Amino acid sequence: MTDLVRTRPARPDDAGAMCAILNAIIAKGGTTAHQRPFDEARMLAHYIRPPRLISCTVAEDAGRLLGFQHLEWCDPDWPGPGKLPADWAVIASFVADGEQGRGIGKALWSVTRIAAETAGVRTIDATIRTDNTAGLRYYSGSGFADYDRLVALPLRDGTRVDRQRKRFDLPPRG
Repeated sequence: MTDLVRTRPARPDDAGAMCAILNAIIAKGGTTAHQRPFDEARMLAHYIRPPRLISCTVAEDAGRLLGFQHLEWCDPDWPGPGKLPADWAVIASFVADGEQGRGIGKALWSVTRIAAETAGVRTIDATIRTDNTAGLRYYSGSGFADYDRLVALPLRDGTRVDRQRKRFDLPPRG
């Protein structure tokens, strides 16, 4: 149910609340490749105002942030495995613990998809840890299809985890 959930672009003053959401997910473990907690400066640089930003949208209810979704152009200088074409974007989604099932991801995706279409994105990549069953289910339910698997990539602590790559192809512009 999304009747009370509102979406809007992320602002710099959202950084603290966004850190609280993501840091709780990191502390819980098992769903994000991030292992180091975020501070406000890192949140601004990584999600709110990175150089290749297309959109960063927050979901809120009565002024309380419930989640956020980030979309940016792929990095042409990505040093790791799985380099993407220049007309692709990458997505990341985070919903506060205990707030799943309220339609927050659906509300965020509806805004992000329009932003991607407006920017001329051809394909959106979602790369998800294979042990993140909720994330895999969310992206599949949003229309993303499996297209690749990255095997035994190390996390910051050295733990090796597979990652499933999913894609969402947007209609050509024009």
